[in-house]
Amino acid sequence: SSSSAASDVYKRQVIVESPTKAKTISKFLGRDYKIESSFGHIRDLPKSKLGVDVENNFEPQYTIPLKAKKRVNELKKLSEKAESIYFATDEDREGEAISWHLVEIFKTPKEKIKRIVFHEITEEAIKEALKNPRTIDLSLVDAQQARRVLDRLVGYQLSPLLWKKVARGLSAGRVQSVAVRLIVEREREIQAFQSEEYWSIESIFCPQKVKSGEKPIEFESKLNQIDGKAIDKLEIKNKEQADKILKDLK
Repeated sequence: SSSSAASDVYKRQVIVESPTKAKTISKFLGRDYKIESSFGHIRDLPKSKLGVDVENNFEPQYTIPLKAKKRVNELKKLSEKAESIYFATDEDREGEAISWHLVEIFKTPKEKIKRIVFHEITEEAIKEALKNPRTIDLSLVDAQQARRVLDRLVGYQLSPLLWKKVARGLSAGRVQSVAVRLIVEREREIQAFQSEEYWSIESIFCPQKVKSGEKPIEFESKLNQIDGKAIDKLEIKNKEQADKILKDLK
């Protein structure tokens, strides 16, 4: 029985996001490594409520989606048997957050946690990454959390409005909501606009006589003063006023 128990214990666990990536990496590493996949995100804000405590520094309230619970429990049990856990999720905000969420769920001792990244799926790149682990970058984690919380604060109330007015299933987050706001503000400006009639008086001058067959030199002008007084854009309000000015000019 002691031999059987020992076979369940391995030295290192490596967790990536993609099962395909996990399968490839397992070809490069020996039996001391257990390569597993998280199948993407494993924790998120709840769907049934806002999930952000706006009264408490916008603290997010995370839940594990039903479809991820089985996988999370499997990974948690495996992590308890490993001497070290290498979190090898993607090197971006989302990947960093996935590793952080796993650490939070596992409640893994700090000395067991190692964060690695690589930019190509080759044996050389994987082994080089294992030699150079780092800690989880909490700045990246916080950036992802801020984006997710902002999406929820904006979209949770706006999306149902889109379902009602536009089409079912549409979502609005921090980007779409700004576009909607711009459209709304522009439409309100259009609705509030009060049209007002005004006239302008323009002319074409031919300042010199030309010989037969030559093209005359012309230039356009616009009336902007009467008796030395500048004319406001809206000053000539109707055709009658414009016709009177034309008569005076003639």
